[in-house]
Amino acid sequence: MGSKNKLRRFRENEQFDNVVQPSREELTQNNFPLRGKWRSNFFKNNNPIVLELGCGKGEYSVALALANPEKNFIGVDIKGARFWRGAKTGIEENINNLGFIRTQIELVDHIFDENEIDEIWITFPDPQIKYKRTKHRLTNSEFLQKYKYILKPDGIVNLKTDSEFMHGYTLGLLHGEGHEIIQANHDVYKNVYSPKEVTGIQTFYEKQYLEQGKRITYIQFKIK
Repeated sequence: MGSKNKLRRFRENEQFDNVVQPSREELTQNNFPLRGKWRSNFFKNNNPIVLELGCGKGEYSVALALANPEKNFIGVDIKGARFWRGAKTGIEENINNLGFIRTQIELVDHIFDENEIDEIWITFPDPQIKYKRTKHRLTNSEFLQKYKYILKPDGIVNLKTDSEFMHGYTLGLLHGEGHEIIQANHDVYKNVYSPKEVTGIQTFYEKQYLEQGKRITYIQFKIK
């Protein structure tokens, strides 16, 4: 993407009322006004809130919001020029239960208050295979504790990935730490028990993975 396109998208994001772009300082100093007030001040309803972490272009968040009007959806990503497409679709199609946040996922517990979130989706994250990158894996122990803080006690986490490494790493960690695995599928398109949200939504990149013959895996779990 050219620099002119990026700048244009950044400018448009600033005008979209479904995009929130807090500064790191605002978050780390606990001065973020929406923390704990997403339902009342942003969505203006009391419906459940579902996050997509590392939302990319926002395709999954858009599709989930359209399919579940009784829930609120928020896509989180640091690359605003990427989720611009999802945000723009939300504006054009008047999807009122959809929002986007430009921030680092490691600050998620500064964006949302304790027990504020009902469900989390992690879709096709970078597996960060190298050992030195373990701290950046979105299902490592530190991230899981952040998710536990913002999730309601019965909150659910969904991991959908094309990475066998990420799937295996997460399963091992969940077993080792005693978390509750609701289901684990090694090939969602061959498993009749796969939820419709898993098989019914395909992102641009997922379609490429399938064309390459990659299996799409899925884990649904609760953090204890």
